[in-house]
Amino acid sequence: MSTIHRWHETVELIRRALAEDLVIADATTRFLPSDLEGEAMLIAKQQGVVAGAEVALQVFREVDPSLETEVLTEDGSSAEKGTKLMRIYGNLGSILQAERTATNFLQRLSGIATATRAYVDAIADLPAVLIDTRKTLPGWRHLDKYAVRAGGGRNHRMNLADGVLIKDNHIEAMALLGVGLTELVRIAREKALHTIRIEVEVDTLAQVPQALDGGADIILLDNMDIATMRQAVALCKGRALTEASGNITLENIRAIAETGVDLLSSGSVTHSVRALDISLDVTPILPSL
Repeated sequence: MSTIHRWHETVELIRRALAEDLVIADATTRFLPSDLEGEAMLIAKQQGVVAGAEVALQVFREVDPSLETEVLTEDGSSAEKGTKLMRIYGNLGSILQAERTATNFLQRLSGIATATRAYVDAIADLPAVLIDTRKTLPGWRHLDKYAVRAGGGRNHRMNLADGVLIKDNHIEAMALLGVGLTELVRIAREKALHTIRIEVEVDTLAQVPQALDGGADIILLDNMDIATMRQAVALCKGRALTEASGNITLENIRAIAETGVDLLSSGSVTHSVRALDISLDVTPILPSL
């Protein structure tokens, strides 16, 4: 499993989340004996794919560095209902203060990984690759995209600087200035760094050769029906990669992949994530006499 990029940003996000929860002013755990300890297990309450284990454990460490933490199920692993995901031991008050923030991180990221894995499994025997989009929770992008990788998918652009993506609004704006699609792609090629790919979104078959003639590296086939998409893929073969996008579901992803597209982009795995049900089970340990 690949590591989380920009870990320092993750730590800062955790600290903001704990500040939002006013952990330092917890009105409940102050009633617990200060020397009361406990062992806690984060447990999957439904089947899914784990992502964000180290993020969740870092929450506990931020609340109380003396807590002992251990990953029991690695990110990217499938977990059955009842699987123990991680263990935390130490001051019970600290564990309870960190509980909600830790599970919030773990449930969202595992939900993304679980949804991604379902899409990936549906086309596992085909050469097409599932990728994500920039439709992520603001401030969480590096984590949302990490969870996609944990689920077996790959990442599209991390940000606007990662590549040129000419979409319908760009095309329409330049058309008002008398610049056609082929010329627009050539302009983009001239102005882009040599390391950057040029991707063009098209929604008609007629636009495909125009984008190819301009030198596009990737043709994004937006909301095309299966028959049209198959024709577009044939036009692009040997000249550019193809990406299918728009309303990709578990029900239709295989049929889309069978057209021969190279990439299938799905925003739903991040923007419509359903959190995986995970809970914290605690066993208090009485102080020794």
